[in-house]
Amino acid sequence: MNITVFCSANDLDERYTAPAREFAKLLGEHGHTLVWGGSHAGLMGQIADEARAAGARLVGVSVELLAHKAYQGADELVTAVDLAARKAELLARADAVVVLVGGLGTLDEVTEAVELKKHKQHRKPVVFLDTDGFYDGLRTQLRRMEREGFLPAALDSLVRFAADGAEVLAYLEGPAD
Repeated sequence: MNITVFCSANDLDERYTAPAREFAKLLGEHGHTLVWGGSHAGLMGQIADEARAAGARLVGVSVELLAHKAYQGADELVTAVDLAARKAELLARADAVVVLVGGLGTLDEVTEAVELKKHKQHRKPVVFLDTDGFYDGLRTQLRRMEREGFLPAALDSLVRFAADGAEVLAYLEGPAD
């Protein structure tokens, strides 16, 4: 399975990086391909290193303005012209999307993926690895949107939240719902 991962390229606290690295290791051990933002920096670089060490194929999708941070050990490295093209390429190559901790860029990527799913432009699973409750506030906001009629479908049909990497993969590898 090609698993597109959205996450930060910043250097982060171990409480965030350890679960992300563990997920990347499991991804590789389970024979999946990591599709990610193509950077060697911060968390992006750490998950690429961990997935590679566990046997994963790496497909990086970088962007021209960040080409100087491109991960040179990728099996395939695509350089998109801009961030919009990068998002489209990341989603096009995905069989599933996993969201690790991240900032505005990560939120931008996942909200577009969920919006497209809402409009039935794809049916790919979108799963948040909710490390240390990082996405609790977002989950609360999404539940409010669902409750107050802003979502045309049940939230659970659009996204899932998982406590750890094993739960993420169990959902992705389980029977389709």
